[in-house]
Amino acid sequence: MISQKMTELGLKRSVIREIFEYGNKRRAEIGAENVFDFSLGNPSIPAPEAVNNTMKRLIEEKDPIALHGYTSAQGALPVRQAIADDINKRFNAGATPDLLYMTCGAAASLTITLNAIVNEGDEVIVLAPFFPEYRVFAEKAGAKVTVVKCRESDLQIDFCALDKAINARTKAIIVNSPNNPSGVVLSEDTIKELCELLNKKSKEYENDIFIIADEPYRELVYGDVFVPFIPNYYDNTVVCYSFSKSLSLPGERIGYIFVSPKVCDCKNVYAAVCGAGRALGFVCAPSLLQYTVAECLGMTADISVYDKNRNLLYNALTEYGYEAVRPDGAFYLFVKSPEKDAAAFCERAKKYEILIVPSDDFGLEGYVRISYCVSTQMIEKSLSGFEKLIEEYR
Repeated sequence: MISQKMTELGLKRSVIREIFEYGNKRRAEIGAENVFDFSLGNPSIPAPEAVNNTMKRLIEEKDPIALHGYTSAQGALPVRQAIADDINKRFNAGATPDLLYMTCGAAASLTITLNAIVNEGDEVIVLAPFFPEYRVFAEKAGAKVTVVKCRESDLQIDFCALDKAINARTKAIIVNSPNNPSGVVLSEDTIKELCELLNKKSKEYENDIFIIADEPYRELVYGDVFVPFIPNYYDNTVVCYSFSKSLSLPGERIGYIFVSPKVCDCKNVYAAVCGAGRALGFVCAPSLLQYTVAECLGMTADISVYDKNRNLLYNALTEYGYEAVRPDGAFYLFVKSPEKDAAAFCERAKKYEILIVPSDDFGLEGYVRISYCVSTQMIEKSLSGFEKLIEEYR
């Protein structure tokens, strides 16, 4: 008998992927230029030229056996050293290569970290709205998932609700800032209050509570918005990072785990990360990509395009009468559905070939996610449809 739970997961794609596949069908039927697909968080701007140039040079100059062969299970030492140096240069966080583990993107980082720290029956808190796969990853690691909804006014943490949710079985809280699906950046005051609460609860229950900082959007912020580096505020922090968004490399699957040296018993926590990576088969992240990102640290794709799209879409939709919290980061707009049933609203949007994602799987009902990592031209062409759509609710 095969796993019924895994069969169910395989038969039911995420709502995001379902809408994306519907978009593929419609593109084949009526032409890509007539479909306004805002479903997938797939970067629409190319990687910096230096990324391609670095790959070409490595292929031409580096010994092919070394370039394409296995690295150490946790990643090549020179790569981990370069990343540690970059973290210390930017955040003075005491990073060392023996606390870094190279991964196949943020999904692997999260999966490994959860399996490293969670025991069967532990609880992991997720802050709604949240990336739906958090639930899949945490439950597969043996955790019970507890959802705490953020304040709807600004989507910062509701500390009254969080206080009530933390108990003796709480092992970790996943913090995603800038946030998918809302684009909201948790303020420094919010992070400080969170850390104060977790320190208090850790002492109360005599139990170390981890922050798992999921940071694939760290560099995607606009203006002078400040993104606190959580290990500098809270000792028991593990950072899960991906270069998918910052360098526009989602299909290359490369990222890392950073165990803060301030984590209680950090060496054993790192050993657990290595053990979880081994048990899950996540060893030796793609070698070419390891060496490439090591030479492209600190670079980002041209996010000015996202900023332009953000302003265009937010300003137009709020002018038409939609309600949304203005995003300071990532490339998502979280919009209040004009009817209670967000899925029904998304179905109605298809009449105008607008493909958007209902928020139910993100843990906060009554909203939709609009990914604006698309061409500016597509947004411009879609606006009349958005306007006609909201007019139906007048």
